[in-house]
Amino acid sequence: MLVLAIDTSTPDLIVGLVRKESSIPSVLAQKIYEDSRQHNELLTPTVVELLAESGHEFSDIEAIVVGCGPGPFTGLRVGMVTAAAMGHALDVPVYGVSTHDAIATQLTGSVLVATDARRKEVYWTAYCDGVRVAGPDVISPKELSILSGTTVISVPKKLEASLPEAAAGIKTVDLRPLPECLVAVADFGVEPGPLEPLYLRRPDAKEPAAKPKSPAIPDVEL
Repeated sequence: MLVLAIDTSTPDLIVGLVRKESSIPSVLAQKIYEDSRQHNELLTPTVVELLAESGHEFSDIEAIVVGCGPGPFTGLRVGMVTAAAMGHALDVPVYGVSTHDAIATQLTGSVLVATDARRKEVYWTAYCDGVRVAGPDVISPKELSILSGTTVISVPKKLEASLPEAAAGIKTVDLRPLPECLVAVADFGVEPGPLEPLYLRRPDAKEPAAKPKSPAIPDVEL
């Protein structure tokens, strides 16, 4: 089965074509734009490029897997809307997966996965041998609770210095939700449900404050 894998939940744009024939997916072609901040402009052209590179056409895609976060609203929306549109056009199933779950598959033992949430915060999830034990949530890096026994922390390099003192001495790595890892955590044995983005916080936009009423005419706003 040929699977298109997409993740736009981090500053990176990750796209890959993955062959899923066994428990170990194999990557046919992939592209990772580090800290691109151009997800919307690059995503669809990258899919076209990878199909050409691997000798395939859109009609060969049999399923789509997309990272659903946690991540910022704008980035997540690009990947998930594109995946949903392509799935509808191609009449193939679209599976939403946790970006942190995909990262955690690359590690063993007690692991903390943290990704950039912007605004001086991180999204985090804790795992033990691939099983989620806490999170996901969003918090300041210095307020992260490091579970006892944690052996590895996956965190962007630019955020390492912001980790709490409890992280001192714990190995840190900077891992991404690679295409084969996104495919590995998708459950192809069930019918995919609706795509649900994991923002973990409210959008910046707020409801406008109510205007004061005229004391003379109660139904008229000032």
